[in-house]
Amino acid sequence: MRYLMILAVSLIVLSSTAAQKGYEPHNPGWLVKIDEAYEESKKTGKPILANFTGSDWCGWCIRLTKSVFVHDEFKSWADKNVVLLELDFPRRKSLPKDLKAQNDNLQRAFQVRGFPTVWLFDLEKDAEGKFNISALGKTGYTKTVGEFTSGMEQMIARRG
Repeated sequence: MRYLMILAVSLIVLSSTAAQKGYEPHNPGWLVKIDEAYEESKKTGKPILANFTGSDWCGWCIRLTKSVFVHDEFKSWADKNVVLLELDFPRRKSLPKDLKAQNDNLQRAFQVRGFPTVWLFDLEKDAEGKFNISALGKTGYTKTVGEFTSGMEQMIARRG
């Protein structure tokens, strides 16, 4: 059984968009900065679905995208239920330095050791600007949209 854990994570959040200029997420429509995902989550009340991926080298990541993330059924479900955050670890292209630092920090915070790893969580900021993460659960490769969204809905139900 998956469990709820709370992680206090101190991240350097850079709001510079200059470094991100020209960088597009592998999956269109996904956010790439944790602070943007936080603001959207705060505004909408939706949890954040973070996809830790190696978009240009990880075979299972590529399969997950093809079997789930590109389908209209998933996009429609996601639009209603979650804020999408892509945390990419490519090998054939380089990320802007701020995104690489952010992704590395989040990989350590969530103890991600393999790809793909998909975490669902709520996020709050304390007075010092540190993020407090309430993890709802995680998953990896899933064969179908229905299987993926069903698992996510079970995690969302834990929000209480």
